[in-house]
Amino acid sequence: MSIFRALSQRSFALLWSGQTLSRLGDSLYNIALAWWVLEKTGSAAAMGVVLIFSMVPTLLFLLVGGVVVDRLPRLRLMLASDLLCGLVVGLIALLAFQQWLALWHVFVMSAIFGFAQAFFYPAYRAVIPDIVPAESLPGANSLRTISLQVAQIIGPGIAAAIVALGGTALAFALDGVSFVISAACLLAMPHVPLQGRSDTAKPSSVLQDLRAGFSAVLQSPWLWVTIAIACFSTIFVSGPLEAALPLLVKQDFGENVSIFALLTSLSAIGSIIAALVLGHFKRLRWRGWLTYGAWLVASLMLLAMGLPISVVGVGVAIFVQGAMFSMLGLAWINTLQEFVPSDLQGRVASIDEWGSAALVPVGLALAGIAADWMGAAPVFVWGGVISAAIIALGLLHPAIRAVD
Repeated sequence: MSIFRALSQRSFALLWSGQTLSRLGDSLYNIALAWWVLEKTGSAAAMGVVLIFSMVPTLLFLLVGGVVVDRLPRLRLMLASDLLCGLVVGLIALLAFQQWLALWHVFVMSAIFGFAQAFFYPAYRAVIPDIVPAESLPGANSLRTISLQVAQIIGPGIAAAIVALGGTALAFALDGVSFVISAACLLAMPHVPLQGRSDTAKPSSVLQDLRAGFSAVLQSPWLWVTIAIACFSTIFVSGPLEAALPLLVKQDFGENVSIFALLTSLSAIGSIIAALVLGHFKRLRWRGWLTYGAWLVASLMLLAMGLPISVVGVGVAIFVQGAMFSMLGLAWINTLQEFVPSDLQGRVASIDEWGSAALVPVGLALAGIAADWMGAAPVFVWGGVISAAIIALGLLHPAIRAVD
C-alpha cells in the first residue's frame, strides 16, 4: 500500500516506531492525569489550570525553539526532550506510588513538559521532509497521525483498566518507560544533516532568524490568514474538548472513566480512517477547501456534543470530529512541507504552532470556569457556534480558496 512507502526509509521507520510507542505512553498519561485531577479537585477549572501550566512554557519558548531547530541537529533536540520528559514523569510516578503526589507537583511537571514540547514539536515536523522523499510525504504524515491515533484507541482502554485496578501511578510510570524507548529509537537513527544551510553563510542573530521566519509567513496570505483564524477559533474548540470533556461525561453519563476513554478512542478511530484515505494520495488537491471544510464540520460536531443526546450520539459526533481534525491537520502540514523551504521549516512550524495556540490558555480558563458555573453542555454548544462562525470567515479570502 502506498501509505506505507515511507516505512521503507530506515530513518523514518525508526522515528515512527519510537514515536508510536511514546504516543501510547502519553495516552496512558493523559487519561490518568485527567481522572486524577478530577478525583482530587472535582473541578473542570483545575484541569484547565493544569493545561495552562503546560501551554504557557510552550508559548514562551516555541519561537526560540523554531530558531534552534533550524540551527542544530533536529534529532538531538528530540532526544534531549524525550530524556527530560522521561525523567520528570518518572519522578511523578514515584511520588504517586508513595501517595505524596500533590496538585503543585502536577503543575511543575506540566510546565516542564510544555518547555520540552517547544523544541520537540517543531523538530519533529521539520525532520520528516529531511528523511522522506517528497512523493512519500502524504503517506509519512498520515502514518504520523495514525501512530498518534492508534495510541488514542489502545491507550484509553488500557489506562482505564490501570486506573481502576492499579491506580494512576502505574500509568505515569509506563509513560516514563515509553520516553526511554523513543530515545533509544532516536539514537539508532543515522545522522540527519541540516538541510538548506551553507557552512559559509554569514552568522545571524536569533532576532534575524525570527524575522526571516515571520517574513516568510507574512508573504503568504494563505499562511497568515489561517494562523490568525486558528488563533481565535481554538479558544472555543480546545477549551471545551480539553478542559470540560471529563466534566461533560461525569454530568451526563455518570462517574465512569470507561465512557471518557471510549469517547477518546472513537475520536482516534475517525482520525485513523481519514489518515488512511488521505495517505494513499501522492499529492492532495483543493487543499484550501479541504482544510476549511473539515474545520467547519469539526466545529459543528462540537456543538452536537453539547446537545441533549445519548452517549451514542456524542460518540458519533466525536468520531466525525476526529476524522475532520485529521483531514485538516494532514492537508495543512502537507502544504507547509511542500511550499516552505527546508531551512525555514522549524521557524515556520513554530510560528504556526505559536500563533495557533497563543490564546488556548484563555480558552482553557474560560471553558473550565464556564463549565463549573453553568454546566459542561452549554460550553460545547456555544464553542461550536462561535468557532464555526470564525472559521467560515477564512473562506472569504481568495488566497485560501485558491490553495490547491
